[in-house]
Amino acid sequence: MTMKKFPMNRRDIVLGLAAGSILPVAGCAQNDALGRSQLQLVSDNQIMYLSQQAWTQAISRERVLRDPGYNRRLQRVGSNMVARSGMSHLDWEFVVIDSDQVNAWVLPNGKVAFYRGILDIMEEDGHVATVMGHEMGHVAGRHAGERASQQQASQIGMQLAGALLQSQGVNFDDNMAAALGAGVTYGVILPYSRQHELEADRLGVDYMVASGYEPHHALDFWVAMSSLHRGSSAEFMSTHPSDDTRIAAMREHIASRGYS
Repeated sequence: MTMKKFPMNRRDIVLGLAAGSILPVAGCAQNDALGRSQLQLVSDNQIMYLSQQAWTQAISRERVLRDPGYNRRLQRVGSNMVARSGMSHLDWEFVVIDSDQVNAWVLPNGKVAFYRGILDIMEEDGHVATVMGHEMGHVAGRHAGERASQQQASQIGMQLAGALLQSQGVNFDDNMAAALGAGVTYGVILPYSRQHELEADRLGVDYMVASGYEPHHALDFWVAMSSLHRGSSAEFMSTHPSDDTRIAAMREHIASRGYS
């Protein structure tokens, strides 16, 4: 079978890269937790190695809180949810960082950090489970590997577009590279990141409900968090969905699952 060639003019190349459609064709992997395929240019071994390096650096840089009350609470919720997440094969570790920051994060190897500031505003274990489930959702979603692959693919796409434009007599200078790079960022990278957040929310609700926590705690928590986000940048320019988008999607997922 012969393949048809579709020549691209300069305008097609510029618009295609800006829209994120000129990216290298690469192998994808099916993710059953998400029900979709993912771009995976970075191996699991690489991700796990980098995760351990990042964890070692973070723990040495941050001040770890040894308070038994905080740690028992985080360990209690975390252990309960790991047992029902289907990811018991990872070497999970839960650490409280002694900081007022309202934040939490996870690494793909199961290392989880909650800041004291976010635990202080969580009245119920269900609130802890909301964020814990969200972080576990990122792990199940293999979002770190997909994000790294997207960044890598975007760089290859930029190089490809530059070569194509130069072959047609266009001077592909730093200004043009910066402009097209912004197109890739807003057209591909940020939307994918927002998708990752919504996917992690959805999986997180499933994990917390399976672990015996009430789904309304997730809604209560994010509604409360929305009051802290007033004045933030527009959704188009953000790596996270707006609070209204996130809460609406969560309500829809809870209803579709029949969670009471």
